[in-house]
Amino acid sequence: MATLTWEDAWHEALYGSAGFYRRHAPADHFATSVQGVPGAGRLLAEALLALARRHRCTRVVDVGAGRGELLAALRTLDPDLALAGVDVVAAPPGLDADWITSPGGAELPATLRSLRDTLVVAHEWLDVVPAPVVERDDLGVWRVVTVAPDGTESLGPVLGGADLAGADLAWADRWLTEDVRRAEIGRPRDQAWADLVCRVDSGVVLAVDYGHTRADRPRHGTLTGFRAGREVDPVPDGSCDLTAHVAVDSLAAATPGLAPTVLTQADALRDVLGDAAGRAPDPALARTRPTAYLEALARRGAFTALTAAGGLGGFRWVFATRG
Repeated sequence: MATLTWEDAWHEALYGSAGFYRRHAPADHFATSVQGVPGAGRLLAEALLALARRHRCTRVVDVGAGRGELLAALRTLDPDLALAGVDVVAAPPGLDADWITSPGGAELPATLRSLRDTLVVAHEWLDVVPAPVVERDDLGVWRVVTVAPDGTESLGPVLGGADLAGADLAWADRWLTEDVRRAEIGRPRDQAWADLVCRVDSGVVLAVDYGHTRADRPRHGTLTGFRAGREVDPVPDGSCDLTAHVAVDSLAAATPGLAPTVLTQADALRDVLGDAAGRAPDPALARTRPTAYLEALARRGAFTALTAAGGLGGFRWVFATRG
């Protein structure tokens, strides 16, 4: 059975002509901070709107916008805010926002550039930018992992021979510790992030994703699949989402001259929204304004879900400010 490197198979499985993201809406297969948790999408939109206003941004661009759920939530909060979505599919019907079709993966649209006074949000975009998967052999040597369409893996060539493989080996030497046995090489994500940042003349670029650093890098990688709400074995046949956590420390080093800030989602939301967002409403409100009381309870529940340790609160927010 023919095999490809995981990076190539991953890209074809998600963004090829019959790729997963061309045929499926993300919301049908997994929950995120934007959708799948009651009230969370609106609360996240509140936080991003507050962040945009803090930095005097008049436009928000959502890279990897799915079916526009976050943009729709932002529109309900600010009818005058300029909004744009970027994704591999056509614009969702009825969405009140500009839309740019993307080639998919790390490649961004040519027209997405020279952005001014803009908050660019890459929410769970980098985790689906395909990356090389590598594994140590019995001698401890890094090898590229290849995969068949049915998910069967094998160890391929030694890392460090060809042009990009040399860069990948340098990345592994810098960002992986000796106890790591298998990993996703972060070079393509670093390059995609640096490319996105360079397209903003003034504003803020924000990546939000599950992530790790050299100090807590998983020993056996994080590549996995999702289908119909369940985690499944990663199979590059277009039937499931394929995702892997992001090395956020290497992202921060990928933009020379900038010093990106890295926070957990819990800390970022508390910074932007304040601790009051997570407080229980006054019980007296239930008697005087019962609808408002129920809305406040729902908002608190969404805040709790978005900041939960071991869950969505562990998302990393990486900020880069330009201009």
